[in-house]
Amino acid sequence: MRLHRKVAVLFILVVSIVACSKVPSFDLFTPFERPSYFPEPGYRLEANPVTKDGFELGKKLFYDPSLSADNTISCGSCHIQTAAFTQHGHSVSHGIKDRLGTRNSQPIMNLAWNTSFLWDGGVFDLDLQPIAPITNHLEMDNTMEEVLKKLNGNASYRDQFRKAFGSEEITGTLFLKALSQFMVMCVSSNAKYDSMRRGEVSFTEAEQAGYVTFREKCNSCHKEPLFTDHSFRNNGLSISAVDDKGRFNITLNESDKYKFRVPTLRNLSFTPPYMHDGRLLDLEGVLAHYATGIIQTPNLDEALKLGIQLTITEKTNLLIFLKTLDDRSFITDKRFSE
Repeated sequence: MRLHRKVAVLFILVVSIVACSKVPSFDLFTPFERPSYFPEPGYRLEANPVTKDGFELGKKLFYDPSLSADNTISCGSCHIQTAAFTQHGHSVSHGIKDRLGTRNSQPIMNLAWNTSFLWDGGVFDLDLQPIAPITNHLEMDNTMEEVLKKLNGNASYRDQFRKAFGSEEITGTLFLKALSQFMVMCVSSNAKYDSMRRGEVSFTEAEQAGYVTFREKCNSCHKEPLFTDHSFRNNGLSISAVDDKGRFNITLNESDKYKFRVPTLRNLSFTPPYMHDGRLLDLEGVLAHYATGIIQTPNLDEALKLGIQLTITEKTNLLIFLKTLDDRSFITDKRFSE
């Protein structure tokens, strides 16, 4: 009897501890929040406010391979969280039946501040962006009609859409809004740089020196705090075998030939290889390109006419500074995990 009482007391104690313990943060939904030093988002949050049910539905869709024609490729297949939502190690995206795309998978982070999407800016609204990979023959090779047919035939999805949007009928608009709710929540703002901006830490001497070099030689295109100015520029790359003309494919303006989106510099340690076609394997290669590898083309960006020359010390400190933009909490945040 005494042993039984001890077991009962121990059981009650364990239950009490579990009941009173703090719920892990990834079980708590927090609304979208703009970091105080970030600009106002470009995404119209008032037209699609993020809710717990909408976010969780969007996350489920993001990782669902049934969005592809043969049920093998999800959004998360080419946008892997541990690689800051890029397809780590692949120069270009690998889609359905292992078909090769022509461009490197861009990271999914801080998209609420974008006003156009893809390397060429061919999509102008986040709510429309998923249509591009879903219908691309090399990526998911599906149709929106087939996607909606699959989803409407799934009772679990109908129930989740009812909870999120008040309608069991799954329309293209609601499907895309759910995905947007997941994507706008993927905010990366907890790197050492961000802690410095919030006054929580100071840079080391080398990090500060690299920051000074960055502001002198890189900040005209990679503007803080998003580390991109969202523009499209010709950065002097040689023409690839596929002759991807970039922004020109969208505008048909000669002046836009071989211009591509200026990518963010956040989380670079997790997102190699680099450039629109993943041709450069490491950051040393990127700096070498800007120092000595620029091709003098008619549309070359004016800021790059003379290249970007760095001393050995400047290069070393700049690479050290760029690591302060790595946000490990972002790539391990359970809220975004599959």
